[in-house]
This record gives sequence, structure tokens and C-alpha cells, in this order.
Amino acid sequence: MNEVFKALNDPIRRDILKLLREKDLTVGEIVAEFTIGGPTISHHLDKLKRADLVTFRKEGQFIVYSINTTILDDFIQYMLNFTR
Repeated sequence: MNEVFKALNDPIRRDILKLLREKDLTVGEIVAEFTIGGPTISHHLDKLKRADLVTFRKEGQFIVYSINTTILDDFIQYMLNFTR
């Protein structure tokens, strides 16, 4: 759960998750939503992958990212138990 907290600590990573909540996106589509460069977005996506907050699949030459709702459900349960 520590990796999830670390990943969610950054506003750019939270913004990426908000985008992915709407629909699956390629790296290029994610980069287009920000004013920072592709390598920086790749770094943030790597942090999200390490925390299992996103999944990805290859479609031809593209990598498509999705939000991992399973880990988010686990995180919500953790937080609910933490506050009891």
C-alpha cells in the first residue's frame, strides 16, 4: 500500500488517473493533455504501474493504459478500515 500512497502523492499522477477514469488512452494521448514532455509522463506512468494503479496493453505499435479499479477498490477498503 506504500507504493499506492507514493504514487497518489503527485498531482500529475492523480491527473493521469482522472483521464484514465474516462477512457483508456495511449501514451501519446496522455502526453497531449499536459504541458510537460513525454519522458516525464513516462516516468509518472512507471510510478503508477509500480503501484498497480494502471495496467497497459500493446496494440500494434501503441501502448494503451487503463486504470486498475481492483487496486483502487483495495485502497478504498484500506482507507475505510484505517478510519474505523
